[in-house]
Amino acid sequence: MNWIILIFGGLFEVLFTFCIGKAKTSVGNEMYLWYLGFLVSVTISMGLLIKATQTLPLGTAYAVWSGIGAVGTVLMGIIIFKEPTDFWRIFFIFTLIASIVGLKAVSSH
Repeated sequence: MNWIILIFGGLFEVLFTFCIGKAKTSVGNEMYLWYLGFLVSVTISMGLLIKATQTLPLGTAYAVWSGIGAVGTVLMGIIIFKEPTDFWRIFFIFTLIASIVGLKAVSSH
């Protein structure tokens, strides 16, 4: 169950980076709403990470959480914000995914 909580925490990390990206291109009240979304998302993300680390190894949980956030944010940047993509970016995304899966596979919980 805590692995599921950790995955949702990682997804909220992607959401808070999305909010930062949207706030960067917004003005006025819309910008403040995106920053509010950032604050809510980061609070939920951190709360879920804290909850997951009550039973999961801290180092593994943090690496998986941040890895989900990193991979999700890079993919979001490519798909939504039209950031450039090339062989090396995709290669390192896959190596990061492999590392996340590997950490989960060798975890004792």
